[in-house]
Amino acid sequence: MADSSVLQGQFFITGDEACAEGAISAGCRFFAGYPITPASEIAERMARRLPQIGGVYVQMEDEIASMNAILGASWAGAKAMTATSGPGFSLMMENLGLGLMLETPCVVVNVQRAGPSTGLPTMVGQGDIMQARWGSHGVYEIIAISPSSPQEMFDLTIAAFNLSEKYRVPVLVMADETVGHMSEKVVIRPVKPEQLVERRRPTKPPGKYLPYQPDADLVPPMALAGEGYRFHVTGLTHDERGYPAMTAAAQEKLVRRLSDKIRVNRNDIIQVEEVGTEDADVIVCAYGITARVARRAVQMARAEGISVGLLRLITVWPFPEDRVRELSRRARLFVVPEINYGQIALEVERCASGKRTVLVPHMGGGMHLPQTILEAIREVVM
Repeated sequence: MADSSVLQGQFFITGDEACAEGAISAGCRFFAGYPITPASEIAERMARRLPQIGGVYVQMEDEIASMNAILGASWAGAKAMTATSGPGFSLMMENLGLGLMLETPCVVVNVQRAGPSTGLPTMVGQGDIMQARWGSHGVYEIIAISPSSPQEMFDLTIAAFNLSEKYRVPVLVMADETVGHMSEKVVIRPVKPEQLVERRRPTKPPGKYLPYQPDADLVPPMALAGEGYRFHVTGLTHDERGYPAMTAAAQEKLVRRLSDKIRVNRNDIIQVEEVGTEDADVIVCAYGITARVARRAVQMARAEGISVGLLRLITVWPFPEDRVRELSRRARLFVVPEINYGQIALEVERCASGKRTVLVPHMGGGMHLPQTILEAIREVVM
């Protein structure tokens, strides 16, 4: 049955399904992917929904091709997305770097599972956070956000598309198996056109347009294939025309701009949530599903009279280092629970001005118990 509109209303759905609906609400009309647990439900939902609204779903032969396909679709004018998990995310890294160099807006969802290698395909992990930042080669900046509920899988997927279009960069949604597979109420509100960011288009005629000539915010307007503009797209270091420029000077100019368009706009990009940090002696820093467990641990610690607060990372990359430094001036120490053996904990330690940082690790396959985090809080304040 044809449906010309996106869904609206309240639904009891999984985080993966909410992610697909968020993409559709953001204007995504192209999805290319390869089935992989625990992200397959995103592809399944898109395979059913996109044909109903005039979109295109393509199941690719692998994750390498999936990443390439969404880059091509974006250059043809579509808002495009793919979804994967750890092993597929690894395969996408080379073409993620291509997307960064070509300044191609698109969204990549990683529903993390426990690794390495095949690991525990159906069970939770948070081991890909550093790979999200450093997985491709060379110098670059990336945007990665971390939802902690099915509602945020919807809302933050829209936010990911907006950031991607605004800054002409692939944006990562670093979800996890538990958030992807849990079912909760998700409110799908109508998204007004003014709430959606569309990539900036050229205002110059084709003869005067330079594909990589940036505006004041360091982001170039983007022409689309087939519109009459002449441009050259290459992963090689290039000049403002897009032509290869094999010099150190060209590399300095281009790569510095690619990084700085994220760095200088950090305050626009970074989102965090804080609970009780204004008077906290101990700061618990967490993200994704672990942040929900940590919130309960903080409540339990407060009930015992311990001065503790929660810093939840909604944006993981760029890392909110300025806020961590500010909190470190008041707080005595930081506690960082993660479903890995220490990744974001190292970033907190780097920014904590010498304050003690305590990792509470979990190897994956399950979540922390609130009591485990509470016990870590008790130990550090004794």
